Amino acid sequence: MSGRVEIYDTTLRDGTQSEGLSPTVGDKLRVASLLDRLGVDFIEGGWPGANPKDDEFFERAKTELELNTATLVAFGSTRRPERRPERDQGLAHLLSADTEVVCIVGKSWDQHVLHALNTSLEEGVAMVTESIEYLRSEGRTVFFDAEHLFDGYRENPEFALSVLAAAAAAGAERVVLCDTNGGTLPRQATAVVRELKDRIDVPLGVHFHDDGACAVANSLAAVEAGAFQVQGCMNGYGERTGNADLCSVIPNLVLKMGRRALTGGGIDHLHAIAHQIAEVMDSPIEPRRPYVGTSAFAHKAGLHTSGLARLPGAYEHIDPALVGNTAKQLFSELMGRATLLRAAATRGWDLDQELAQTIVDQVKELEHLGYQFEAADGSFELLVRRAMGTDGGYFALKSLLVTINADGRHNASATATLRLEIDGEDIELARAGDGPVHAMDEVLRAALSSHYPEVESLRLTDYKVRDLDSSDGTAARVRVLIETSDGESTWGTVGVHQNIIEASWEALSDGIRVGLLRATANGSS
Repeated sequence: MSGRVEIYDTTLRDGTQSEGLSPTVGDKLRVASLLDRLGVDFIEGGWPGANPKDDEFFERAKTELELNTATLVAFGSTRRPERRPERDQGLAHLLSADTEVVCIVGKSWDQHVLHALNTSLEEGVAMVTESIEYLRSEGRTVFFDAEHLFDGYRENPEFALSVLAAAAAAGAERVVLCDTNGGTLPRQATAVVRELKDRIDVPLGVHFHDDGACAVANSLAAVEAGAFQVQGCMNGYGERTGNADLCSVIPNLVLKMGRRALTGGGIDHLHAIAHQIAEVMDSPIEPRRPYVGTSAFAHKAGLHTSGLARLPGAYEHIDPALVGNTAKQLFSELMGRATLLRAAATRGWDLDQELAQTIVDQVKELEHLGYQFEAADGSFELLVRRAMGTDGGYFALKSLLVTINADGRHNASATATLRLEIDGEDIELARAGDGPVHAMDEVLRAALSSHYPEVESLRLTDYKVRDLDSSDGTAARVRVLIETSDGESTWGTVGVHQNIIEASWEALSDGIRVGLLRATANGSS
């Protein structure tokens, strides 16, 4: 290990400025507990006095939030111009949060002092000095965020440096260099941090935004140049394009740079905690996000998958387990026989070389027709089991009629009439629904329930349609992807047809078949 790096998480303050994010107080308390479990050093809980939600968060945190490793931080601003700190309402709110550590932001770009605050540069420095001294006199540990530091230092280095020096002299224990507009490049970040670390007597932190797609790279470069603290957000949350993504910063620091960056928990919890936070924040992680995305270690091309079969890790920059993730194979037209045989060995599918090649050829032909199996693992499993003769059978479709009832006043419903053969018995039923897919789902469950009660635990959780031949108008083929869940796991199924009802039925009925297969395998039928 070559050194310690502090991780300062601002998901609950800066992160909530992401468009579409609006966590409740209860959500914020749960996220704080998850961050503590991961082992970050500091959790910025919000800005007391800015809104009732943050006030309630800090009040409830006093009795409801038990942190084992992390320290809760309240965020605020320096005093206002021409106002004594003890009379400043913002600082009073900051103290009322009753946290051991507070972080205040102040201007370090002269143009913002002159035109945004409409005051003198001397008063701008005094605002920083007096605010920190006052908070220190009230027993608080103070961090100082120098807003727009990289832009301000470029335009007027003398003033920017005077702000940082004043913060350090007043007792700030961390001086944080903020790339508020997010346009700094790694070489610029490196140069500024190297220059300032020898001129400021307290440890430096950095706070990068991702407007130039360099927030993570800038954070790592800053650490190499001498920064001690990195601020950022889980899953890259934050206003505009987001803050430095701690889900990339932390593993790069630990696994690639040999730094100690977590005080507790462990980096092997990163994947699980990132997804738990995403669930609480109601903002799913983009599958291709590095380290924690579901596709971060997914392999589709035959060359890669066959290479992995012979040499684990051949196409992976780290062992996925180090961050709690897993590698997965995607089944598609790009796969080869070796890929399928490797998957079969792990899933208990009895395939020989000839049958495996037949299945591979069938997948290639079906994907040429518009099917997509990488997002439809359930359909792929059925395809293999049908080739093996172990798909369970369960039911056979005799006829399906779907009617749409509309009154021209935006009121519509659907009725599905279904005839199935189950164990030699003909069953015919009709059920209504809000739309054709809902009606088909209802009638299929009703028809199967007496023979297969397990169907009651299966739920359709997602439905997507894509037009495959848009130039053909109403004659175009459509691809329907359906996600089904049994409450513990989910699987995807796909249907393709010129008739959307037929495509939907294929995906829907196959989703139910997979659920019955898995229930049978688990001994519940």
